[in-house]
Amino acid sequence: MVSFQVNGTYHTVDLPPDTPLLWVLREHLRLVGTKFGCGAGLCGACTVLVDGEPKRSCSTDLGEVSGKKVVTIEGIPAGHPVKKAWLDQEVSQCGYCQPGQIMSAVALLAKKPHPSDADIDGAMSGNICRCGTYGRIRRAIHAAAGKGGRKP
Repeated sequence: MVSFQVNGTYHTVDLPPDTPLLWVLREHLRLVGTKFGCGAGLCGACTVLVDGEPKRSCSTDLGEVSGKKVVTIEGIPAGHPVKKAWLDQEVSQCGYCQPGQIMSAVALLAKKPHPSDADIDGAMSGNICRCGTYGRIRRAIHAAAGKGGRKP
């Protein structure tokens, strides 16, 4: 049995501790906003926050989150500055990678409220967007940080 908190709610699951967190979230807790991408922790589509740190849920075992706080995209309120900036800057194209992108951006802004372009590039480098919306992602992060970031 593993107990942990997800989006403010405590859960205890009776699964092997080496079960990938991604499958616990999607299949057992029915939180399907977190996406399966590569399955190897390389693309960032499955990014969640574990005690405030971005983690790839496909390569994070359930046992690693025992007693910890997990936040998924469903746990980020609609009015959060990052989600608002994502919409205002029209970041999404296909949208598949966006939950992971948003989670990484939320973690970055929690640590660096006014990041530079280099800070953004560093924090977001593990998140792949096949549609290539990187410029819009950067503008949205600056906008969420209060730096403007206008649409082209």
